[in-house]
Amino acid sequence: MVHREGSRSHIWSTPISREAKDFDSLVVWRMLLKQKLSILILGLLCQFMLCISDQDSGDFPSATNGQKFPWNKMRLPDKITPVHYDLLIHPNLTTLNFTGLAKIQIFVLQETSSIILHSKHLEIIKATIALTNDEATHPESNLYILEYPPYEQIALENAKPLASGETYIINIYYIANLSDGFYGFYKSSYQTPDGKTRVLASTHFEPTSARMAFPCFDEPSFKANFSIKIRREKQHIALSNMPMINSFPVGDIFEDHFDVSVRMSTYLVAFIVCDFTSVSAVTSTGIKVSIYAAPDKWSQTHYALEAAVKLLEFYEHYFNIYYPLPKQDLVAIPDFQSGAMENWGLTTYRETSLLYHPETSSASDKLWITMVIGHELAHQWFGNLVTMEWWNDIWLNEGFARYMEFVSVDSSYPELQVDDYFLNTCFGAMGRDSMNSSRPISTPAENPTQIEEMFDTVSYDKGACILHMLRNFLTEEVFQRGLVHYLRKHSYRNAKNEDLWNSMANTCTEEDFTSGGFCYSASQAAKNAYLYAGEHLDIKAIMNTWTLQQGIPVIIVDHNGSSVRLQQERFLKGVLPEDPTWDSLQSGYLWHVPLTYITSSSKTIGRHLLKTKTDHIELDGETQWVKFNVDMNGYYIVHYKHAGWDSLINLLWQNHTLLSQKDRANLIHNAFQLVSAGKLSLDRALDLTRYLRHEDKIIPVLQGLGYFEVYYKMVLNRKISDVAANLKGYILQFFKHLIDKQSWSDDGTVSERSLRSNLLELVCELEYLPCVQKASDYFNQWRKSNGTMNLPTDVLQVVYSVGAQSSDGWDYLLKKYTQSVSGAEKNKIVSALTSSRDPEKLERLLELGMQGDIIKLQNLAHVVVGVSRNPSGQFLAWNFVKKNWNKLIEKFQLGSFPVRWIMLGTTSHFSSKEELKEVELFFDSIKEHSSQLRCTQLALESIQKNIRWLERNLDVLRSWLLNIIANP
Repeated sequence: MVHREGSRSHIWSTPISREAKDFDSLVVWRMLLKQKLSILILGLLCQFMLCISDQDSGDFPSATNGQKFPWNKMRLPDKITPVHYDLLIHPNLTTLNFTGLAKIQIFVLQETSSIILHSKHLEIIKATIALTNDEATHPESNLYILEYPPYEQIALENAKPLASGETYIINIYYIANLSDGFYGFYKSSYQTPDGKTRVLASTHFEPTSARMAFPCFDEPSFKANFSIKIRREKQHIALSNMPMINSFPVGDIFEDHFDVSVRMSTYLVAFIVCDFTSVSAVTSTGIKVSIYAAPDKWSQTHYALEAAVKLLEFYEHYFNIYYPLPKQDLVAIPDFQSGAMENWGLTTYRETSLLYHPETSSASDKLWITMVIGHELAHQWFGNLVTMEWWNDIWLNEGFARYMEFVSVDSSYPELQVDDYFLNTCFGAMGRDSMNSSRPISTPAENPTQIEEMFDTVSYDKGACILHMLRNFLTEEVFQRGLVHYLRKHSYRNAKNEDLWNSMANTCTEEDFTSGGFCYSASQAAKNAYLYAGEHLDIKAIMNTWTLQQGIPVIIVDHNGSSVRLQQERFLKGVLPEDPTWDSLQSGYLWHVPLTYITSSSKTIGRHLLKTKTDHIELDGETQWVKFNVDMNGYYIVHYKHAGWDSLINLLWQNHTLLSQKDRANLIHNAFQLVSAGKLSLDRALDLTRYLRHEDKIIPVLQGLGYFEVYYKMVLNRKISDVAANLKGYILQFFKHLIDKQSWSDDGTVSERSLRSNLLELVCELEYLPCVQKASDYFNQWRKSNGTMNLPTDVLQVVYSVGAQSSDGWDYLLKKYTQSVSGAEKNKIVSALTSSRDPEKLERLLELGMQGDIIKLQNLAHVVVGVSRNPSGQFLAWNFVKKNWNKLIEKFQLGSFPVRWIMLGTTSHFSSKEELKEVELFFDSIKEHSSQLRCTQLALESIQKNIRWLERNLDVLRSWLLNIIANP
C-alpha cells in the first residue's frame, strides 16, 4: 500500500468512507444491521470450510457465539505476518471511551481462510478485507468475526482462502472503554493547583496489552511499521512514537497525523492525549529531546532534559549506532504502575522517575532519576532496535538495560558514584537465586501471567550481573565490540539467547577481520572462541551454564601454602547437606566460572576458568591469605575452608584497607549468606563485622548494618525481647562513631549523603535519643512554618518519620501530602506515615491506598509493604491482603510487579511455623490464582528459611551479644 501522509482520503477506505465520517457517533451500528443477513451467510460458509479444512487437526475451542474457533494455541499461527498498521484512534476524555479503526496490511505466507490475531476488551463492530497488488486495492469483502477471550484472540474468517504470497488490507472497526488500570489505553488524571481534575489518556502495552488498544498480532516477533492518527479536542495535545507531520480540524476536534514508524513490535507502540507542557533541547546529532509533564510541574523537568541529552549521546557513541528516530520524548504520567516504559521515541515514566524537585529531591532521588532514564534510553537499542524473539529471553532486554544504566551513568555522571550501588544489585539477585524456587534466566513463558512474572530480579538483576562478569572476563574492548556486532547484525529484527553469544564469539565482520587475540572470526576457526589467558574458550558453552540453569554456585576454597583446591556446588539457603533433598537439589548442576583472585603476596589479579566440579590452582609461592572474586566482579559465593576465613577476618581487623571496599562488602555478604546455608557459624560472621568500627565507606557499612537490622526486626517481630534489646543496644553503641559524625545537611559526596540518610533513618527508628530530638526539632520548625521551611533533602525522610509518631503530626503530614506537587516528597511522606505505631492510623492508611483518591492506586503496594515492615503493622498488612485479595487482582494484573511485591513483602518477615501454616492455608484458599504464580513458592520458601535460621542461630546470636556486652 502506498501511504500518502497528509492526505485525509486514505484514512477511511471506500466504499464506506461516508459512513466512517460518522463512526464516532456510532452510525456504523445501523450499517451493521443492514449487513446482518450477509454476515450470517458468510459465517455459515466459513464454518463449513473450517470443518472441512481442520477435520484432522485436533480439537478446537468454542468461540463466544458457540461456533468452532479455528485455532487452539496460545501463540499465534505463522501463516500471516503484518507489514503495516494504519491506526486511527479517537479517545473521549469525558465519556472515557474510544473508537478506533485499524487498517492492517498483511502478507500471507501460507494459504489460509482464518486470520488469527489478538484483541482484549475491544468490541469489534465490523471487519473487511481487500486484496492489494500492483499498488491497486481490490473491492472489499466482509470478514466473519469469532472471539475466544481465554486466549485473548479473534479470528477473522474469509469466504475463500487467502492466497500464499499475496498482500491484503484488513479494516477493523471497534470501540472500547479506556482501561481503569495501568495497561492498554488507560485513563490517568491529576489535580491542578486550584483543585480541578484534569484527565488524560496514555498507553502501556508491555508485555501483552497492545491488544487492549487495537486488534493486532501482539507478539514481539511480528514487527511492522505503524502510521498513527489521533483525534483530540483543541485544548489537548497528542503524542506518539514519531513526530507529528500534519494536523487539521475535523468539525470541532483536531486530527493529528504522525510520521510512519520504523519496524517495531506492538508492545513499543505508544500514544498519549493530554494537556502537558514541555521543555526541549537538541543533541549533537540533531535528535530533539523533550520532557513533558503536567503544567504545574514544568519546573521539575529540567534535570531530566539535561540527563536525557547526555545519556542519549553516550549511547550513540558507545554502540556506534545512531539513534534512528528524529525525536525522543520523555513523559511523566501521573498514574503509572512501573518505573518507566521504553516505547520507541515516546518513553513514559512515573513522575518520581523523571521529575526532580530541588527542594525535596534527595541525592538518592537524583541518582534514581538518572539511572531510570539511562535504563529506558538503553532500551532504544537493546529491546527496540533488537528485540528478543519471545518473552523467555526478556533478559536480553531488561538485563542489558539494567547493566547499561550503570555503565552509562558511571561514564556520564561520575560524580553520582553509581558504581557504589552495583553490588547491591547483585546481592539482591543472589538472594533470590539461592532459593530453590528461583528459575533460569531463560525460562518458558506462554500465557500473560507467566510472561508478567518474567519481569523480575532474575531477568533484570541477575542478567545485569552475569553481563558484568562477562565484561570483566573478556575485557571492556571485546565486550563492547561484541555488543556492537550483535546490534548491527540483528537491527530491526528479533534475537535469541544464543545470538548474543555467537556475536560475542565472533566480533569481527568479514570486512574488518583482524587476527588479534580478542577478535576471532568464525570463518577462521572450527568453533567460535576467544583466545583468552592461553585457552580457547567457547563463550556460548560458558554462558549457557549461567542462563539455562537456575541458581548460583558456591566455590569452596581450600588454601594451604601455595596450593589452592577448588570445589563447586549449587548454593542453597535453608537446605543443608544432611537434608534428604540435598542430593537431588545438587544433581546435574555445573557452571563454567571465571574465577579471579588476589593473595597476600600479589595484588595482580589471577584468573582461572573453573569448568569442573573440582580443580586445583598452584600459586607462585606460599601466601597467608587468598581472596577470590576480586571486587565481586563474578556472580558466585565463596566459602573458605579450614583457616581461610580466620585469615581474612584477621586481615580485616589488622588493616582492612589492604582490600578494596567492594572486596570488604563482598566478604561480609558471603559470610552471612553462608550462615544461612549452614557452612559458616553465625558467631564467625559476626566476628568479621567487628572491623566495621574502623570503616567509613558506604558499601561495607550498609552491608553489615543491613544484616543487623534484619536480625533485629526478626527477633522484634517474634517478641524475643532480650535479644532485641541487646541487639539494638549493640548497633547504637558499635556504630556510634559513624552516627555521631553525621551532619544534618546536604553536604558531601553522593555516597556520603546516601550513608547519612540510611544511617539516620535506622538509628531514629531505634529511638536513639540525639537523633529523635534533632529530627523532632526540625519537624516542629517545619510545621511551624506551615511547610515552607526548606529542610535538607537528605534528612527529609527521617524528619517526617519522627514527626509521624504523634497523632497530630501524622494528620499534618497527610494534609501536606495532598498539597505537595513533588512526587519525591510524597514518597517520603507515605514512607513516614507507614512508620506510625498507631494501628488505627495504619488501618486508615491502608484504606486510603485502596480507595485511590488521596493516595493514588499506583502507590498502594508501597503503602501495604511499608506497613508490613512496621512491627506494629505487620499483621495489619497481612490481614488487609487476605481480606482484599480479589480487589487487588482486579486493580492489578495477576503476575504483575505490585501483586508480587505485596505478596512477598507482607510475608517475608514471617518466621514461625504458625505463620507458615497460615500463609499456606491462604494460598490454598486462592489456589486458582496462587497456582499460577511462581512467587507463592518463593514466599513459602522464604518463611521456611527464616524458621530454620532462628532454630539454628537464635542461641548463637544471644550468646554472642551477651559475650560482647560482658567483654566490649
